Amino acid sequence: MSKRGRPREFNYSSIVDVAMKTFWIKGYEACSTQDLCSDTGLGKGSLYNTFGSKHELYQQVLERYHEIGIREQTELLEAPTPVKERLSNFFQWALKEDFENIDQKGCLLINAGVERANNDSMVQEVFSRHVEFLNQAIKKVMEEGLETGEIAKKQPAEELASLFLSSYYGFRVLNTSMQNRMLAEQIMNGTLESIFGA
Repeated sequence: MSKRGRPREFNYSSIVDVAMKTFWIKGYEACSTQDLCSDTGLGKGSLYNTFGSKHELYQQVLERYHEIGIREQTELLEAPTPVKERLSNFFQWALKEDFENIDQKGCLLINAGVERANNDSMVQEVFSRHVEFLNQAIKKVMEEGLETGEIAKKQPAEELASLFLSSYYGFRVLNTSMQNRMLAEQIMNGTLESIFGA
């Protein structure tokens, strides 16, 4: 039985990855069940038997994106390098995500939040959880910077984390909607200067 279960696990995961790309390109509302069937290779019956509904598949997609994103972001924020370098690398990672993915525009979770968080409690919950994880990780970096003297500001770590986070999310939304790399770099550099000084 366990041997039979393994390929299904692998396929399940691959289907979620394929569906992620479909939702990312089209958004939730514009993505039809037919689009999901065409891209995943599943029939409508198989899709519903495996995931229950389009919305449940969307939840699996957002959860997976959240887990992958938090893992990558945490690695950058916990790297054994100076605090400014970590935060700069974090911005650079987002810059690459937003300008080098041709089809997948911007952050899938931000896109989902903008499209659906007002009327979909599942989206709001996954997005809020992601932001809170990120906020705590950034706060730890700010605390470390204040302790080592890398950050000379007298503001509490919590305030610095909020400043960084609001700039970061504004930066991601503008990147998606404007695709203006020069503006993105100005926001990134301005945010780092406001925390560390010129």
